[in-house]
Formats: sequence, structure tokens, C-alpha cells
Amino acid sequence: MKKTLGILVLAFAVLMSIPWLVPHTGVLALVGFVPLLFADYLADKSGMRRFWIWHYLAFVLWNAFTTYWVCNATVGGGIFAVLANALQMSLVFGLFRFSKKKLPGVLPYILLAAMWIAWERQYFAAQISWPWLTLGNAFAGSTRTVQWYEWTGSLGGSLWIWVVNLSVFGLLVSIGEGRTAAWNKFRKAVTAAGAFLLLLGPIVTSAVIYGTREEKSEGRVDVLIAQPNFDPYQKFTSMTQAEQTSVLLDLYAPAMEEREGRVLLLAPETFTSDIILNNVAASPTWNRFQLFLRNHPGADLLFGASTYETFATRSAPSPLARPYGDGWIESRNSAFITDASGREEVFHKSKLVVGVEKMPYPRLLGKLDDALGGVMGRCVEQDSVSLLHLQDGTPLGCAICYESVYGEYCTDYVKAGAKFLTVITNDAWWGDTPGYRQHLNYSCLRAIELRRDIARCANTGISAFISQRGEILDSSQWWEQDLLQGNVNLNSEQTFFVRYGDITGRVCTLVFLLLALLCLVRTVSGVFRRER
Repeated sequence: MKKTLGILVLAFAVLMSIPWLVPHTGVLALVGFVPLLFADYLADKSGMRRFWIWHYLAFVLWNAFTTYWVCNATVGGGIFAVLANALQMSLVFGLFRFSKKKLPGVLPYILLAAMWIAWERQYFAAQISWPWLTLGNAFAGSTRTVQWYEWTGSLGGSLWIWVVNLSVFGLLVSIGEGRTAAWNKFRKAVTAAGAFLLLLGPIVTSAVIYGTREEKSEGRVDVLIAQPNFDPYQKFTSMTQAEQTSVLLDLYAPAMEEREGRVLLLAPETFTSDIILNNVAASPTWNRFQLFLRNHPGADLLFGASTYETFATRSAPSPLARPYGDGWIESRNSAFITDASGREEVFHKSKLVVGVEKMPYPRLLGKLDDALGGVMGRCVEQDSVSLLHLQDGTPLGCAICYESVYGEYCTDYVKAGAKFLTVITNDAWWGDTPGYRQHLNYSCLRAIELRRDIARCANTGISAFISQRGEILDSSQWWEQDLLQGNVNLNSEQTFFVRYGDITGRVCTLVFLLLALLCLVRTVSGVFRRER
């Protein structure tokens, strides 16, 4: 029995990991949960106790296989991410197993699917948020399969995965128990038609959308994406900031000699760390940029910066502030856009990486972190999305690194009027692992959901131009210095997902709450009956 369970658990972990590791294999997720559901089925049949060990192991393996690379940046953080994320998944599955004692028939399985998607939706907004393995992300490398994300967002993919997995599992159980022998021709025909609609319907729909959709264009913006290729672990020791700035500007210079019109220059996340928000003009990097732009008055430069704001006050302006001289200092992860006029537009990252940039529950954990010597990042996040603008007024959204993982969050850029998106990032912390490729693919999903062209600039790769259909039109190589030249289409239309948001997540949350309430009522009524 244990050997069988071990094989099923491993099969689940492998099937669910492959879509994140191998391009064009997203469909495997449509049957990836079947082995785990069978393990649960066998545990029930045999009356096994402590089955939670097996399903927790299954989720630990899945998380480890797909996100082990986090350990390259922080071993402790990587182990915590794997174990904590798996624990939450296991709790969802454990509540499903409990519900089977209280709810009849297929209701526990409906509860499982609805509860999982409700958890995924909540996870996007949680203080400790790591939604990397949202089920709908399984199709990030198979974008031709999910063109309908423009209606549902990635949680529509999560729902599709659960519906197909549960249907396949139910059919296999029926065959195994001999129940299909009594089915008449009509019932078998209905079953076959249902299987076609559940499995192939979304694929066919996506193919039709892909084949008939034309790229919307209300004009184009010429873009140069610089990939300077600095090792982030040696960025502040091997080269001075002045030397790094020279490398970046030298990448732009040859291409700028051929251009006289408007052009957007993109530089990666946290390119510089010498900008004080109280006095931007004092930054040496800012002044070097201004000198360069005066020779190219048609250019806008968008770059990332680790910025700081100082406060000459006795009391801390926020729980995230640190002592600085006689006052305080706050740090931010920012995106600036400027041109030859010297104008300043800035957006501060809103979705921060927990631990590295963000201290969750700062009023609760702040003193503990102080006692440990300040091990957590304390970046201050911007409360809501704001746009940046080219010098001709064209609005654009700039997702800074991790923000590109959050689909419904990114709709706020488009609602605010963004006609195209940029993503600036630094993915080299993880080394040459699947992490940076997964991150790139998530931008492809955002392009479909929003139907916006995306220009993506990464410090060491992968930089890319992505079309409104989620296709990578041009890209750089990993760990190579490069300059990509291309253009992005402008589009002001809004998709169904942008206008109405995550309907799938909201409906599943409602279904989960109703079934959870029913389960609670049955549990309480059972207690009362026993007391009588």
C-alpha cells in the first residue's frame, strides 16, 4: 500500500511540475491531480490514518521541483517558501478530506475545486504572498492554448484544470468499479460529448481566437531595450556605478545615432542606488542620464532604481523607516522616466517580495526583526497603481519585477489608461535555473489578459518584446549583454477581464463559502445530536 501511494504521490509531483519546466506541456496539468485523487481514494478504501503526511509530501515535492531555484538567492527563504506554500495547499486538501465526512456525493469535490481557487484568489492579496504556482500559470509556456484568458484571467485556467482532473478521476473510478457497464448508449454519448467539451472545447476556442485575432494598433512606439548583464552579487563591488552607467549608455549610443524621432529607452530594475527622492538632481547617475538625453531630445529613458527618502523628524514616519543620522530613512524600489527636459515621473513598486523587500505585518514583526539585526527588507510600497508617460503624453504601465505575476493587479494599469506595458526586472539572483524563464512566461499571460504589447527589460535576461497574443517576438539570451530594437503597438481597448476583473475567483469563493457553511451546519448539528 505504501509503495503504491509513493508512486502516486511522485506521479502527481512530476506531472504537475513538467508544465513549469518544459515549454508547451501545460495540458499535463489537466490530469496532474488524478494520481493524488486516486491516492486519496485508496486511503479512504483502506481506512488509512494520517494520510495528511502523504498529501503534504506530494505538495512539498511539487513545490520543490518547480521552485527550488529560490534557494540560489536565499537558502532559508527558499526552504521556507517550499514548506509554507505546500502547507497551505495541504490544508486545503485536508479540509476537502474532512468535508467528505459531512457532505454527500460529489459535493466534497466541488468544494475542493472552489476552495482551491478561492485560496489562490486570496493569496494574491495576502501580506505573505507567493502565488507562483497558481494552477492557471501551468499554461504560461503554452499560450496558444489559453487565448481565452482575456475573459477569465489565469484563474480560469485553474478552474479548467480542476474540472478536467475531477472529471477524468470520476470516469476512471466508475470504470474501475464497473458502473459504466450499465450505461446506455445515450449516457455514453453524453459522457463522450461532455469529455470533448471539457478537454478540447477550451483548446479549440483558443485556436479560433488565436487564428482570427488581429493585433490592435493605434500607433507605435520605437523601443530600445538594454540588457547590461551585471552580476547582481557583484554589482556593488566589481564595478562603480559610474562604470555601470557608461556600459548602459554605450549600449544605447550606436542605435541612437540612427534615430531622429521618438524612442523609449528601457533599463532594468534597480539599475542605480544613488537617488534620494528628496533631491533627485543630486544623483550622479541622474545627471549622467540628463547629459545623454540632451543629445537625444526625442528619447525617453525608463529605468529602475533603489531609492530613498529621508525625514528630519524625531518620530519614525512609518514602521518601515530605519534610523538615519538624526532622522529616518525609507527605501523603495522605483521606476523613473525622464527626458531631455529633466522632468521626473516615478512609480514605486507595489507588490514586494516577502522577506527580501517586504516585512509582512510590520507593527507585529518590526521589533522582532530589529532584535535579529534587521534581516528583512523594509521597502515602502505604493498604495495603488500609477502610470508613467512618454514626453508626448502616451501613458504606459511599468510592472516592476514580481508585479508581473499578479494578473488582476496588472489590469489596474489598463484601467488607468496604459496603452502598452513595460516590465523591468533583475532575475539573475536565481542563476541559470527555470526561475527566470517562468517569470518571462508570466509576462506572456499578462499580454493575453490585457491585450497589450509588452517590452520587458531584464538585467541579465531574458529581455523580450511580447505581442498582444502572448508571443515572444524577439528576445535576448541569458547572461549576454545585448540591445533589442523593436516597437510596441498602442491599444486603448479593454478586455472583458480588465473591465470586470476576476469573476472566476469571486464565483468560486462564493461557492466555497456556501459549501463550507453547509459543512459547518452539518458538523454542529451532528454534535447536538450526539449530546442528546
